[in-house]
Amino acid sequence: MLSVAGADHIITMDLHASQIQGFFDIPVDNLYAEPAVLKWIRENIPEWKTCTIVSPDAGGAKRVTSIADRLNVDFALIHKERKKANEVDRMVLVGDVKDKVAILVDDMADTCGTICHAADKLLSAGATKVYAILTHGIFSGPAISRINNACFEAVVVTNTIPQEEKIRHCSKIQVIDISMILAEAIRRTHNGESVSYLFSHVPL
Repeated sequence: MLSVAGADHIITMDLHASQIQGFFDIPVDNLYAEPAVLKWIRENIPEWKTCTIVSPDAGGAKRVTSIADRLNVDFALIHKERKKANEVDRMVLVGDVKDKVAILVDDMADTCGTICHAADKLLSAGATKVYAILTHGIFSGPAISRINNACFEAVVVTNTIPQEEKIRHCSKIQVIDISMILAEAIRRTHNGESVSYLFSHVPL
């Protein structure tokens, strides 16, 4: 539909599934929030050098290991142990967060049930603080209520989705501005320059 409307180039950020790029017959540049996330962690979490980066599900393991490697810190993941019919799934933590700041990282959160349960799991495993960092904060349904009642120090999202209204109802939400990344990607595309620099750097 975007192609038919006249678009001849698409710039995205942290696609939920990279295969989506293959559905277009025009160039697609998928940018990453990771450089901006790394910058935020270093500037806002005093204990970042001894933190643990945590994926709330097995599918996000690649994302958290990349961030953990760049920060030279440990990583962990949570996976759901499937039970029999009519039994509640159990969350299992793989990794050590005892006496550490735990930073949950995911590409998106909708109703926030998973990340809130994950935060409880991390605290019960001995984490001193829990942060959540998400690229896309959809925050539908009971999400804001869940965040307000959860044990997060902060829930950090980019502004790929406007968050002004949500912030008014939840003081824990903080925003990473990625407008400069998108603006620089547009400038580079317009001038025929490579956008790959933005995969690992935040433009000044």
